[in-house]
Amino acid sequence: GHDLLQGLSDLDYVDSQGLGSLVYALIALDCGDYEVPAAPPGQEQTSRDALVKAILDRQLEDGGWAYSGDKAQADMTAMAIQALAPYYSEDREVKGALDKAVALLSRMQGSTGGYTSGGTLNAESAAQVIIALTALGIDPYTDSRFIKNEASVLDSLCSFYVEGEGFSHSSGGATDELATAQAYCALCAYY
Repeated sequence: GHDLLQGLSDLDYVDSQGLGSLVYALIALDCGDYEVPAAPPGQEQTSRDALVKAILDRQLEDGGWAYSGDKAQADMTAMAIQALAPYYSEDREVKGALDKAVALLSRMQGSTGGYTSGGTLNAESAAQVIIALTALGIDPYTDSRFIKNEASVLDSLCSFYVEGEGFSHSSGGATDELATAQAYCALCAYY
């Protein structure tokens, strides 16, 4: 009986939690083409247009997005792409922003096909990039922009597989629940 979308109705509240909240609010609303609930009196009404604008306004000069600071991070850039992907073909500003972000992700990709976060090559970053690329119809296994030294981002993700258990966060690590969940989402998106 609890409306999970009601908390997304107040744009100020969503925005106060940072860029990730804006991204996931838009993804949540779009995943089921849900109507945005009415905000209570005195609160700023959320709309898809407002969420898109807020995400675009936070794009950095280098073409990506970051949790904080002025240098793009692969994970946050990929998540912003995922949120904005449904608007790519109908909104010129979104298209331009995402084209810059995709080019940046190609440049950020490491020599083994993967991505780092906090200085660590990891499964979750590769997973987020795969989900973002597939949301735009880009094949992360065959698109030459995402193959470095004959290794794709998909190859990088699969290198974190722990036989019979799931995926590790970092190379040679133990199975990690978050890495496993994100890797499975990425594999489903690719499939």
